[in-house]
Amino acid sequence: MLSRQAIRSIRAAAPQRTLARAPVRSFAAAAAAQDVKPPVAVYGLDGTYATALYTAAVKSSSLDPTARALSALNDLCAKDAKLASILSTPTLSDGDKSAIVAELQKNVGAASTNETVKNFLATLAENNRLGILQGVCEKFGQIMSASRGEIEMVVTSAQQLDNRTLSRLETAVSKSAYVGPGKKLKVTNQVNPDIVGGLVVEIGDRTIDLSVSSKIAKMNKLLTDTL
Repeated sequence: MLSRQAIRSIRAAAPQRTLARAPVRSFAAAAAAQDVKPPVAVYGLDGTYATALYTAAVKSSSLDPTARALSALNDLCAKDAKLASILSTPTLSDGDKSAIVAELQKNVGAASTNETVKNFLATLAENNRLGILQGVCEKFGQIMSASRGEIEMVVTSAQQLDNRTLSRLETAVSKSAYVGPGKKLKVTNQVNPDIVGGLVVEIGDRTIDLSVSSKIAKMNKLLTDTL
């Protein structure tokens, strides 16, 4: 979606300007001015930015629109294979960064007027961190899920599961000790042909490996140890 030609076109159509400094400072100030503790800790550089963004959004009472904007940006990154390459380019000029930020803001719809999101994108651009945008979106999503009392359940299967099967799994796990009272499951189905068959279920930090590949590996180990 954001090709190099698109960036050049945007730059040509708009007055050349460097990224504003004031919004970057206001984003940092918003994150630091209030002691807001996220419901879950996320790690890595992208986790640091996600935590700062969550804090700034809480302070500015813009958490919901910020969450919608980050979700839209995450979807954009997932759909546009060329975007990650462009965002990670180390030689982007200030004009390139401004054009990219402007284009990203267009893709978040009504949330484009959200000052918290504007300042966040400007901060990433000024710090040459646009390349971690998708990681920040994913970590921010984890924080939001925790704030809503959601527990993520990732079901990995060799083939895509139908909605009925996923619903039965969700119902069964919801009644188990893996999910505490008042918590909601957020179910995602991932496909990995390498597991051959069966399922691998990840709930929070717990993993239940019921895959055929795991059973084969255990059988091979048993044979090896015996011989």
